[in-house]
Amino acid sequence: MADNLPSDFDVIVIGTGLPESIIAAACSRSGQRVLHVDSRSYYGGNWASFSFSGLLSWIKEYQEKSDIMNESPAWQEQILENEEAVVLSKVDRTIQHVEVFCYASQDLHEGVEEAGALQKNHASVASAGSTTAADLACPPPAGESLSTASSEWPEDQTPSADPEPALEAHDAVVAGESANHCDDNACVLSAPEETGDPVPAAEDITEQPKKNRIMYSQIVKEGRRFNIDLVSKLLYSRGLLIDLLIKSNVSRYAEFKNITRILAFREGRVEQVPCSRADVFNSKQLTMVEKRMLMKFLTFCMEYEDHPDEYKAYEEMTFSEYLKTQKLTPNLQYFVLHSIAMTSETASSTIDGLTATRNFLHCLGRYGNTPFLFPLYGQGELPQCFCRMCAVFGGIYCLRHSVQCLVVDKESRKCKAIIDQFGQRIISKHFLVEDSYFSENTCSRVQYRQISRAVLITDRSVLQADSDQQISILTVPPEEAGTPAVRVIELCSSTMTCMKGTYLVHLTCPSSKTAREDLEPVVQKLFTPDTETDIENEVEKPRLLWALYFNMRDSSDVSRDSYNDLPSNVYVCSGPDCGLGNDNAVKQAQALFQQICPTEDFCPPPPNPEDIILDGDSLQPGPSESAVIPEASPETPKETAELGKPEELSE
Repeated sequence: MADNLPSDFDVIVIGTGLPESIIAAACSRSGQRVLHVDSRSYYGGNWASFSFSGLLSWIKEYQEKSDIMNESPAWQEQILENEEAVVLSKVDRTIQHVEVFCYASQDLHEGVEEAGALQKNHASVASAGSTTAADLACPPPAGESLSTASSEWPEDQTPSADPEPALEAHDAVVAGESANHCDDNACVLSAPEETGDPVPAAEDITEQPKKNRIMYSQIVKEGRRFNIDLVSKLLYSRGLLIDLLIKSNVSRYAEFKNITRILAFREGRVEQVPCSRADVFNSKQLTMVEKRMLMKFLTFCMEYEDHPDEYKAYEEMTFSEYLKTQKLTPNLQYFVLHSIAMTSETASSTIDGLTATRNFLHCLGRYGNTPFLFPLYGQGELPQCFCRMCAVFGGIYCLRHSVQCLVVDKESRKCKAIIDQFGQRIISKHFLVEDSYFSENTCSRVQYRQISRAVLITDRSVLQADSDQQISILTVPPEEAGTPAVRVIELCSSTMTCMKGTYLVHLTCPSSKTAREDLEPVVQKLFTPDTETDIENEVEKPRLLWALYFNMRDSSDVSRDSYNDLPSNVYVCSGPDCGLGNDNAVKQAQALFQQICPTEDFCPPPPNPEDIILDGDSLQPGPSESAVIPEASPETPKETAELGKPEELSE
C-alpha cells in the first residue's frame, strides 16, 4: 500500500471520527488533496457503530489495551538533523473501565455463530483464565462479568462500521423528494417547507414479537441485526448537523427516523410527556388548568428575549428556581425542567433553561412531533457519509494504516510530513489529528472530563404502547443533589440497530465514578435481570438481557494551548462530548476548516450534473462552478472505491 500512496498532499487527516470526517469532506470539496488515514479497521473511531460480534471484539481490545499498530523500526533514521519527531500514541486510552454482563439464558451450543459471518480460521493465544478468539460468542454465567482476551480484529467479525453494505442500502434515497416525506422505514432528509404544523410519522406495521424467552444464542446468531453506537446522540431537526447535511447534500447517503416519544421518570414510574400543541391538548395527564398554564409558558419561552422584564430579575437563579416563580404546578415544573429543557436542577441558569426550552420548541414540527431524528443503522453512519463525500471529490482513504510520527522543522516550527507504518514519508501543508492519537507526553498538561456510558439489550420497552416500534428519550433525574441526570435513549428494531423482539438502550451522563457505579442504579430502577427464577412470572419491568458499561474520555473542552509544543499547522480534533446533539462537532469542524481554507465556502452544495463537463481523465465544472472536481485516483486504496465515485453526483 505504501508504494501506491502519493507522497504529497495538501491536507492529511488522522482519525475518521465525525469532526475529522466533516473536515476531510469540506477540504476535498474545496479542491484540496486529502489523505485520510486511521489505524483502526473501521470507520468512525470513537463515533463508530458495531455489530454484536464486532462490539465483543472491540471490548476485548480495550480490556487488553492491545497494540493494534505495526511499528517500523527504521522510521527514526528518516528524521534529519534540522528536524524533530512528534511521536504518536500506539494505544488509544479514550476508553476505560469496560465491564460486560450477560443475563440472558445461556443455552449457547457449540457451532452457533453469527448469521452471514464469513468462515475463516483464526490464530489466537490462550492464557490461563482467558477466552480464545474462537470463544467470542460464549457467555459467562448469568450476571457475571465477561473476562475476555483477543489479539486482533477477526475479519469474519468486521464491525458494522464497515461502510459499504449500509451505504449501498441508502443510495436509493433521492434528493429532491418531498421535504417531509416519511414512509414506514425512514424520513428522507431535505429542507422542508415551513408550514409550522407537525408532520405525523407513519405508524410502523411490524409483526408483534413472540413472548418466548430470548436466549443469548439468538443474540449471537442475529448479531448483524445490531448496530451498537459508542456514542449516544440525537439530531435536532434544526441543529447545525441537519443544516449541514442538507446544504452539502450528504443527506442523500443516509435515512432517518423520528423520535416518537419524550418520556419522564417520576415517582418511580415512566410516563410520556406532552410537548407539541396537539399532545398538550390531548394529554390525560394534565388538567385543563395545567394545559393553559403550560401553553402560556411555552409561548413565552419562544419569544422570551422580547420580554426582558419577565426574566431579568431572575437571571441569577437556577432555571429550577425560576420555574417555581412562574405559577407552574410541580407536575409542569418537572416536565419542563427534565423533559423539555433537559437541563440540570442546580447547574443551569435561568437564561440557559429558557434558551434550551426555546431550542426544543423551535425544532418541533419540522419532521415530526418531537424535535429529534435518529439515523438508521446508528450514529456511526454519519462519519461514513462525510467520508463518502470526501472520496467523491478525490480524497484517498487508508484504514489499518498507522502513523508513527509527525516530522517538525526545527527552524520554522511547522510540521512538514508524517512517517507511516511502512516508513514512507508523506508531505503535507496541514495536519488534522484526532486527540486520542497524541502521546501521553503531548497530553501531559491536559485535564480531561469523562463520560459514563451503558449499552443494554432488553426484551421490551420501558413504557409499553400500542405499537412496539417506539423510539424514546427519557431523562432520569439524580437522587442526590450535585450528581448528574442520566439520559436514556431507547431504540426499537425499526431503527436497524437491534433484532426484532429486543430494544437497544443507551444511558449517558457526565462521570463522577466508573460508568457502572454511575449508571447501574438507574438500570436497576428501569429493568430487571433476565434470571431463571422469573421465567413463569410476568415481571413489571423489561428484562435486561445483556449490559456493557464503559467510561469515555471527553476532550471537547480542551484548549489547543493545553497540548505540549504542537506546530501551528497541526490541528486537534476532539472526541465525542456528553451533549445530546452534534453541534460541537460541526462548530469545531467549521472553525478548523476556516483556518485551513479561509476564503472557501464550508461544504457547499455539489455542482449540478449538467454543469459537469468530462475532459480527459478529470471532471471539470461548467460555467457555474469554479472548483475543479478531480476523479478518484486509480491508486486509491480499496476503501476509497467502496465509498463512492464521482459519477454518483448525477444519480
